[in-house]
Amino acid sequence: MVKSYTAKYSRINRGYMGQLVEWPEVITEGKTIEECRELLRDALNEMILAYKQQGRELPVSGDLVEQVLVEA
Repeated sequence: MVKSYTAKYSRINRGYMGQLVEWPEVITEGKTIEECRELLRDALNEMILAYKQQGRELPVSGDLVEQVLVEA
């Protein structure tokens, strides 16, 4: 089964921080956006494995995130 989670990336002093919107415990940092994406995917895979080993239900996936433009 394929699940889709929404990643949010923020620029920080050391590079980028990545976190999953639907699963806030899955969070990581990388020097580049590419490294952050890879580390976030690894963290997600580890969290899925841990949840399955504990018999826990995975969070619901598939939120939609979009930019909202406003003139300020």
